[in-house]
Amino acid sequence: MKIALVTGTSTGIGLSSAVMLAQAGLTVVATMRDLSKSEPLNSHALKAGVKLDLRTLDVTTDASVETCVDGILRDYGRIDVVVNNAGAGFLGTLEMTPAEALRQTMEVNFFGVWRVTQAVLPGMRVRRSGRILSVTSVGGLLAQPFNDAYCAAKFAVEGAMESLAPVAKRLGIHVSLIEPGPVNTEFVATVQKGMHAPTESIRADYGPMLEAYLNGTRQAFATIGQTGDDIGKVIVEAATAETPHFRYVTSDIVRQIVAQKYVDPTGDSVVALSGSRLP
Repeated sequence: MKIALVTGTSTGIGLSSAVMLAQAGLTVVATMRDLSKSEPLNSHALKAGVKLDLRTLDVTTDASVETCVDGILRDYGRIDVVVNNAGAGFLGTLEMTPAEALRQTMEVNFFGVWRVTQAVLPGMRVRRSGRILSVTSVGGLLAQPFNDAYCAAKFAVEGAMESLAPVAKRLGIHVSLIEPGPVNTEFVATVQKGMHAPTESIRADYGPMLEAYLNGTRQAFATIGQTGDDIGKVIVEAATAETPHFRYVTSDIVRQIVAQKYVDPTGDSVVALSGSRLP
């Protein structure tokens, strides 16, 4: 039986993918920073009739990652699949993003993926087998206004994994990116709560654009938003396919949007599209 490590499983995509991977027959080690927040996952797993191995993992610290991965290897002898899902957003344009907020956003979304991947690669390399799945975003392909730090982190993950993929493939390890668009989870509400209070000057200049962006975002989530289970199905496909793809864009609408990036080498249409929701 294959062993899967999933990060960030307390809510949303991580919760759904952990349960659905277990339903697909994998032994799932579901991790989160704070196990006191595990009740939704436990409840979901109980309803689905599956058992999960819950463990603490804070992707922002070397010691936590090393302890968790070493424990899994000690108890199971291997890690076959990793789902790098843990993430945190930050809403605000560059001028609205303090240096510490930028560092924390990069720490969770980029360095966390790097740490976990680096920890599991040696065992996969020795066995010449493994799957590394990293959940990025349409924001890792097309930058979104007022998501400067978040998109920077997701672009970084995309670049790192795209560089790693051909090398890892020679060693029998498949690398995949899962690229959702709007997903109706607690993620967005958490991001908005974490916004820093702007100064009067910043509010005057950026406020109308930010409000327009947020209104457009709310409409997008209401009309084309997917569920955690929708993304979980894609993750299961990538984890179990005989020959997985490198990119998994999770909806046809998002696929149509990101296609513009590949047909316009100047990038002008991408900037125009991103700005179309601003006044």
